[in-house]
Amino acid sequence: MKKWECTVCGYIHTGDEPPETCPVCGADKSQFVEIIEAAPEQGPPAESVSEGKQPAQADSAIQEDVGEPVVTDAGNSSGSKWSRFDPYLETIQKLMVTYHAHPISVHIPNGVLPVSVVFWVLAMMFNCPSLESAAFYNLIFVALSMPLVILSGLNDWKRRYRGYISNLFLGKMICGGVVSALSLFLVIWRSVSPDVALSGSSASWIYLVFHLIMLAAAVIAGMLGGKLVFPNTGDRG
Repeated sequence: MKKWECTVCGYIHTGDEPPETCPVCGADKSQFVEIIEAAPEQGPPAESVSEGKQPAQADSAIQEDVGEPVVTDAGNSSGSKWSRFDPYLETIQKLMVTYHAHPISVHIPNGVLPVSVVFWVLAMMFNCPSLESAAFYNLIFVALSMPLVILSGLNDWKRRYRGYISNLFLGKMICGGVVSALSLFLVIWRSVSPDVALSGSSASWIYLVFHLIMLAAAVIAGMLGGKLVFPNTGDRG
């Protein structure tokens, strides 16, 4: 039986043909490659080290892959005064993927946002200013964390998943944009109208509906991310 690997997310499918779409990331059939298991070799030739590189070249290649910045004169003479920082930016981006910056950062709004919504509901029910203030400060924290969530997510998408667009990735991007935009909008609204959650007017209910939409977007993004990171083993061929 043949094995096929999704070049976007690494999902392994067993069957005569690759699936029409990847059950994990949604990539189409063309993104699958057949896994050819090579016969075990007795040992690499003595003269070949790291795919034909000499020992010194192999060490250099490993060091470069780890992401240590290498600044050259050519980079400084490219015409942009910021080009000399490119190697350092490249290193930061690699480290963000290696040490899972996106999964770590995304837990901040996913954990704080439900607390903020619950506080808003309780503040409206009992007309409690202290709960309303707690909800507002939690929402500020969510709004401030979203730029890191989005940037780290885009970095993961480009480096780990080759920037492939599927419904799953598109859905995550839309949900992230909704949470980011609504959290900022609601913080500004509350700053302009401090009593919006306690006024008992129709505006307070509209304010609550926006919170629920934002929470739903965060939940959907979490579900899509969970499908990508922890695929259902029952879907495997």
